[in-house]
Amino acid sequence: MKTLIVVPTYNESENIPNLIPEILKYNPEVDVLVADDNSPDGTGDIVKALHKENPKIHLLHREKKQGLGKAYLAAFEWGLNNGYEVIVEMDADFSHNPQDLVNILKAVKDKDFVIGSRYIPGGGVVNWGFLRLLISRGGGVYSRMILNYPISDWTGGFNAWKRETLLGMDLNSVTSDGYCFQIELKYRASKKGFTGAEVPITFEDRKVGQSKMSLAIVLEAFYKVWLLRFRV
Repeated sequence: MKTLIVVPTYNESENIPNLIPEILKYNPEVDVLVADDNSPDGTGDIVKALHKENPKIHLLHREKKQGLGKAYLAAFEWGLNNGYEVIVEMDADFSHNPQDLVNILKAVKDKDFVIGSRYIPGGGVVNWGFLRLLISRGGGVYSRMILNYPISDWTGGFNAWKRETLLGMDLNSVTSDGYCFQIELKYRASKKGFTGAEVPITFEDRKVGQSKMSLAIVLEAFYKVWLLRFRV
């Protein structure tokens, strides 16, 4: 299947030149699209240079920083318009291991979507403090109780989507950003009757750069889960 790995970036110049070769090393059949929000550190220029060396690497340049959700939606549109059959979300900071892509892509052949899951047997997190783990695990339990679908990792962002799944989720009406964006996609797919699977991954907290997590992102997820339950 024609597969696109989408990596949203903002100031990831230290990570992106190392991450892309690792993705292609373990998954040479895929293409990579970096959706860059006009990073002032030159991330976009690095991707342009990599594209000259390898046409499987693409850049989606965005004029300003608009949030994770909008970056992914723009990248999904780009991927769908260019005929990709599977589109994968992946972080730029090596918290998502490129080797785990192998199992995710294998699983999505038989499913409509696949979640790289930290919270099923075989999965886990590394270098997280207690508060970060509490927010993540608590957010998953909270979402599962309210949305009533048996997903263990609602908030994780290492996910693969079949083309038909994305087209069937009415992406134009997605309103969430940040932490809640992943919850909304999984809820929309489940509610539409698409079949998913969870594949264990190990999530390692970023080693280089600054985390994009904020209190506003967490609070958005807290109240928007209820909006999803009654409006989607």
